Amino acid sequence: MRCWAITALVAALASPGVQAGDAAAGRKRAAACQTCHGMDGLSKLPEAPNLAGQVEIYLVKALGEYRDGTRRNEVMGVVAKELSDADIANLAAFYGGLQIEVIPPG
Repeated sequence: MRCWAITALVAALASPGVQAGDAAAGRKRAAACQTCHGMDGLSKLPEAPNLAGQVEIYLVKALGEYRDGTRRNEVMGVVAKELSDADIANLAAFYGGLQIEVIPPG
């Protein structure tokens, strides 16, 4: 079955390299992100994704991949290159902790 895949994923995501972030520090660091992603985590540009309410581990993974070049985007590659592991964890804690409300249409 697929239990082995889920177990492997959980083990990888719980690796010691992933540290808990400080949302307050992430809020301060997010000032550089607000032009595209907004301080509320809601995108201000059509090509930039919303970050509010994203899963923290996903944000840590994505920012790490932008920083090391695994994931490519011209703007994010430059921005992420300057981020420390603590910056990434803090940004993920901030944006992941933002609450969003989903209202179904009609």
